[in-house]
Amino acid sequence: MKNEKKPQIPLVWQAEPSKAVSDALSPHNRAVVDEFARLIKAGARETVIKAVRRLPPPVMVELFVHLPLKRARKLTSWLDKPQLRVIAELNPSFRAALLDDVAVQRLVDVLDGFEPEEAADALDDLPEELAEQALPRLREREAIESLRSYGEESAGSIMSRKFVAVPLDWTVGQVAAEIRSNAEAIEKLYAVNVVDSEQRPVGYLRLRDLLLSPPETPVRAVMQTDFVAVGPDTDQEAVAQLADRYELSVVPVVDGDGRLIGRITPKQLRRVLREEAEEDLNLMSGLPADSRPDQSIRRIVRGRIPWLLVGLAGASLSAAVVGAFEEQLAQAAILASFIPIVMSMAGNAGIQAATVAVQGLTSGTVTFADLGWRLAKELAAAFVNGAIAAAVLIVLVLVVAQFIVIESPVILALTAGLALLSVILVAVTVGATIPILLERVGIDPAMATGVFITTGNDILSVALFFLLMMSFYL
Repeated sequence: MKNEKKPQIPLVWQAEPSKAVSDALSPHNRAVVDEFARLIKAGARETVIKAVRRLPPPVMVELFVHLPLKRARKLTSWLDKPQLRVIAELNPSFRAALLDDVAVQRLVDVLDGFEPEEAADALDDLPEELAEQALPRLREREAIESLRSYGEESAGSIMSRKFVAVPLDWTVGQVAAEIRSNAEAIEKLYAVNVVDSEQRPVGYLRLRDLLLSPPETPVRAVMQTDFVAVGPDTDQEAVAQLADRYELSVVPVVDGDGRLIGRITPKQLRRVLREEAEEDLNLMSGLPADSRPDQSIRRIVRGRIPWLLVGLAGASLSAAVVGAFEEQLAQAAILASFIPIVMSMAGNAGIQAATVAVQGLTSGTVTFADLGWRLAKELAAAFVNGAIAAAVLIVLVLVVAQFIVIESPVILALTAGLALLSVILVAVTVGATIPILLERVGIDPAMATGVFITTGNDILSVALFFLLMMSFYL
């Protein structure tokens, strides 16, 4: 047996101010992570496991997130089953990268420590071949298969089948006694569902209702009836929007007959919002929605090359438009210096309008019915912004004309300003409307803020610029 490496610094985590997991660590905790990485690389299993057992779950999450992926995977293969439960708290993308390279039996050990909905979610993020090998060995196989039978990214696929429900004819005292008798089975209690004889939800009890109401109070007298339920096939993004709009902490899920079959917890709602934000960011950057930092070179190329080729096609069209005005450029070569200006300003204005539209659609504050007034509002703001930018450009052209020879500088400056104002108005129109129209036909509106709007605005802005120059300057 080889000698265990001794820690060079105490593996003691220091408490830090409340912060996001992804924030920078303090110098001491950064050194602790580096020391764990050194020990894992050296194969000091017993030393690492002994130190890890002293760490609370939140610190374990921090350790996994900040370790190099290779070391985190090694640590996963060393942990005891009770400690593996912390992996369920990791970001789904990072968790998938962590489990992508583990042995099947080790994967089973990890997933057996998850709740069924967490295990189903983790399996969905793994390669299908690996998921099919692990699924038959899982302890909660039936529950996990039931959850995976629902559509991907649906309410049914993320709901928890564990919930507290009481009959309508009970008293507050009976509810409190029942909760106490089942305390060990109830991990977190956000609300108590009230159901009728057919298991259909009719209301819910808040914790304050249980604590402040006399024991003999009928449930029907203090229950809240302003609940919002969803079906198992409801898209998870729509569920998150409902929860945000009505400030819900828990969303009940009902079957086709209205019977309560599950609930979506605050943890799942937060995960959905995070995942949807990540997907939108990827699409807005011209990447596939499921892009991850740990992807293989082959998957990176396969996922990105289509978007790059679309961008190449768009750039080629823009170049073709410029080439079509070769004669005008020959007449006044100075026009070429304005091309980057109008393309850049059009792209920026379009992306700004599109980003705001996508955010509004995601939060549910913007709908297709809002298209008219929203476009009018965007155009009003665009006119002011465009006028300011045009005035600045006019002044710049007139200043430059004092140092270099420019034919008809005043006309050129005024035409350039008019062109800039026009392309900004067109770009904002495209940026504000395309996401809403895409959402209307069932396409993710985040796609609009990527290569499509950028390329489309480039082509339109160049064509409009030269048409105005031909009309007023040349």
